[in-house]
Amino acid sequence: MKYESADSGLVKIPGTPASYTDDQLASLQTLSDVMATGFHAAKSAEVKPGDTVAVIGDGAVGLCGVIGAKLLGAEKIILLSHHEDRASLGKEFGADEIVAEKGEDAVKHVLALTKENAGADAGLECVGADSSIEQAGQIARPGAVIGRVGVPHAEPKSNLLFWKNIGLRGGIASVTKPDKEVLLKAVLDGQINPGKVFTKSFDLDHVADAYAAMDQRQAIK
Repeated sequence: MKYESADSGLVKIPGTPASYTDDQLASLQTLSDVMATGFHAAKSAEVKPGDTVAVIGDGAVGLCGVIGAKLLGAEKIILLSHHEDRASLGKEFGADEIVAEKGEDAVKHVLALTKENAGADAGLECVGADSSIEQAGQIARPGAVIGRVGVPHAEPKSNLLFWKNIGLRGGIASVTKPDKEVLLKAVLDGQINPGKVFTKSFDLDHVADAYAAMDQRQAIK
């Protein structure tokens, strides 16, 4: 029998669309994309109970990474965010601290929020830029693991990860049934509500407006 991706990735949602509210349907929709990817970032970073986790990227995937880190038991979650609306949603999703600075100031702030300024136990890189990989290495403690799910703009050039024995894992979120079943249960139990990342709606005749809203940071997703 030929093996298909659907055999490992599809999960049946109980009932019918009429069984759910619009908010629930929005959250269920994220399980096919951004929530699954954010959870993949947290799992790739080997987030475990008690960890301090830094999340780079305040788009829909980064915000769902906050949820993923929380589900895996992170004790402190630090979200790097420069946008008030996204930072606010990040706090609602479980971020304990927001770092709004950029560059070296952001690095100093994150380190100050960790034990003995050693850095985060795990990092979630949800941007894809070479600079964000570099920043993830700067704010991670020696021996930490970075979960990388941002689509790469270029391959990282830094040797910083080498000198600090930092692991870099991740890639395309090939989320399988066990993970999706965890996320599905969390949505159905009301434990998480990732559908809040959808902040605007458009019909198909206005798809260009939707992309413009994303580009101009008028919508999260």
